[in-house]
Amino acid sequence: MKNNVVSLFSGGGGLDLGFVAEGYNIIWAIDNDMNAVTTYKKNLGSHIICDDINKIDINLVPHADVVIGGPPCQSFSLAGKRDVEDERGQLVWRYIHIIDHVKPKAFVFENVTGLLSAKNSNGEKVIELLKIAFKEIGYNVTQKVMNAADYGVPQRRKRVILVGLRMGEFVFPEPTHSEEGLGLKKYISVEEALGDLPQPTFDENRLVEFYCNPLNDYQRCMRNGDFVSEHFFPQMSELDKYIIKHVKPGGNYMDIPSSVASERIRRLQREGGHTTCYGRMHPSKPSYTINTYFNRPNVGCNIHYKEDRLITVREALRLQSFPDDYKIVSTSKQGRNLIVGNAVPPLLARVIANCLKKYLWEN
Repeated sequence: MKNNVVSLFSGGGGLDLGFVAEGYNIIWAIDNDMNAVTTYKKNLGSHIICDDINKIDINLVPHADVVIGGPPCQSFSLAGKRDVEDERGQLVWRYIHIIDHVKPKAFVFENVTGLLSAKNSNGEKVIELLKIAFKEIGYNVTQKVMNAADYGVPQRRKRVILVGLRMGEFVFPEPTHSEEGLGLKKYISVEEALGDLPQPTFDENRLVEFYCNPLNDYQRCMRNGDFVSEHFFPQMSELDKYIIKHVKPGGNYMDIPSSVASERIRRLQREGGHTTCYGRMHPSKPSYTINTYFNRPNVGCNIHYKEDRLITVREALRLQSFPDDYKIVSTSKQGRNLIVGNAVPPLLARVIANCLKKYLWEN
């Protein structure tokens, strides 16, 4: 029998895709971003609603075996106050209230590593307040910073994962991949992830046909058809085109010539820091974190490893481990980028979902 799942702060469904792939049944989901909800419906089903989680009737949330999801990170500086007048601060406590209402056998809570250092106005660590609150409603909580690259995702993406169980204590799965291998598989590289994709199109709505068969196991895992969507050239200014030509694979702003009149670039070159800024991906290594601004060269390492351009939406999806039949429905470019950059890599979600099965069986 399948385990039923409630999904909170679902976004475009990265976590959900991983759980579905492992045989779980998502029965209810919620997000307040209409673009994300429309995209979720396109790929996962109509069991999601678009609403404010603080305002819905909690009795609408069905009982389930598992609850997954994590509140947006901007709430954490206020989380410990439990201030009913502050909606952002309430998100994390609302999550706990819903867990208490649904009473699942287990929950999976995902968020940024900034959660580990976040404090409330009283100087208390939010992560410790969370664990206390979960314990008060009957859950044993285990935490781990998981790097997606350690589990077969071609991206260095670290996230805090909390897993709570009513019975027993969750033990996180061991990494399957590492930088050098050393008894494990080697990290999946950018070129391994993207090397079979065809040339992008200039038409956002056009499907692009593959020109070759998959070249490795990761590509075979992603591929499920002869055509791919969301694979179009990102818009770039003439200045950005000039800058990109000078950045070598694995390089960054240090490669940009002094002829570019930018005080920000000069400051970075003088003072250092932000090493991924104006970065070009290295073909033989995983990408850095895919953020919500991967359509810009100055916010993260978003330059294609071989071609003088930024990565496409499809390439960002590949690096996030979304399958090639995943389609985005958005009224804006930034709405589309938010869906991709905020997502949990489905392959990482699948690793967690698979490991969780034995605990649910024991319960």
